[in-house]
Amino acid sequence: MNPVTIEFRFPDVGEGIAEGEIVSWKVREGDAVKEHDVLCEIETDKAVVEIPSPYAGSILKIHHKQGETVKVGETLVTIETANEASVSVVGELPRTETVLPRREEAAEAKQQKEILATPAVRVLAKQLGVTMSSVTGSGPQGRVTDEDVRKHAGEKGEATETQLTATVTRKYDMYGYIERISLRGVRKAIAKNMVHAVSTAPHVTHMDEADVTSLHRHKEREKDFAASQGIHLTYLPFVVKAVIAALRKHPYLSASLDDDTQEIVLKKYYNIGVAVDTPDGLLVPVIKGADQKSILAIAKEIGELAERAAKRTIDLADLKGGTFTITNVGVYGGIHATPIINWPEVAILATGKIQDKVVSREGEIQLRKMMPLSLSFDHRVVDGAEAARFVNDLKMYLEDPDMLLVEEQ
Repeated sequence: MNPVTIEFRFPDVGEGIAEGEIVSWKVREGDAVKEHDVLCEIETDKAVVEIPSPYAGSILKIHHKQGETVKVGETLVTIETANEASVSVVGELPRTETVLPRREEAAEAKQQKEILATPAVRVLAKQLGVTMSSVTGSGPQGRVTDEDVRKHAGEKGEATETQLTATVTRKYDMYGYIERISLRGVRKAIAKNMVHAVSTAPHVTHMDEADVTSLHRHKEREKDFAASQGIHLTYLPFVVKAVIAALRKHPYLSASLDDDTQEIVLKKYYNIGVAVDTPDGLLVPVIKGADQKSILAIAKEIGELAERAAKRTIDLADLKGGTFTITNVGVYGGIHATPIINWPEVAILATGKIQDKVVSREGEIQLRKMMPLSLSFDHRVVDGAEAARFVNDLKMYLEDPDMLLVEEQ
């Protein structure tokens, strides 16, 4: 069988991802690969994903360097193969040179003909204030490389070593020293999603607080047993279960609004998102079927998802499908907040720092542990009265752990 030369392009990995940055290559030109061997790791705005080879063969050419940005549809590698198999673990891909269509970029094609450079090099030049036409390319056919741009910037005294990371530029404005940091990856996705959520859903935030004195005692009793199972027990899994119990009574808080059909979609399942602060930005792993899991199982899963999110090794499937989101501002000392809805969900709960407060209970002054609650909701779907009723039921379950455990049965 005659060898077949195929251009394997960055496939659509879903979740609206349009581009990614190559973190590392696992192969070199000339290497033999098997079907499903990992070719490279690419960091998207969601996670670091492994891109497997859909073919067995040999790597003829690698088209992008480590650190470069590649868009969906752009060629990653050229593979020579005689293997008829064509199924990739990231999707069904045809065996032709049109695995994914190229974008029509007539205007840019003319510019590329005049100045040969990758998109990543052009971004770097823009960040460092370098005019591409002033750079002499040292690559094949006069191609401008990132080293050429960096050298040119350094010679002109426009960049320091920190600037040359292609993420930070240092300059002075009329008032003093500033840094410009590229909006990219997770931070770029967060910015886009937040603007969309706020511009789409009219936000209202309802605030209250729950007396979690009894819940605190219960958690303290159970934490040693949880630790013996390798589980760090916090308040969060109890909040997850209390939220689910309240959502059963108030299904409109676990819904979405289909803007195309103008229908409210009530979700009959409970996938609870838990916001996780990572070095790269906020990610929201989702606990699927949380109503079917015990408090300890939820605690364990939260820990595992948070660890993978922080390392950016979390699976994309773990970041989608949520019906309601919880974010904990209390861990950073926050009391109340006005969290932005994780669209297309219609509600998000922020839990605040638990504080000892002097309150009146049945005519007596007592010291109680109080948890602040802040519920933001989409006012197109949920009215203020319904939001208040939801929070009241949520408080009831948080304040009576025995009732919460009964709901689990």
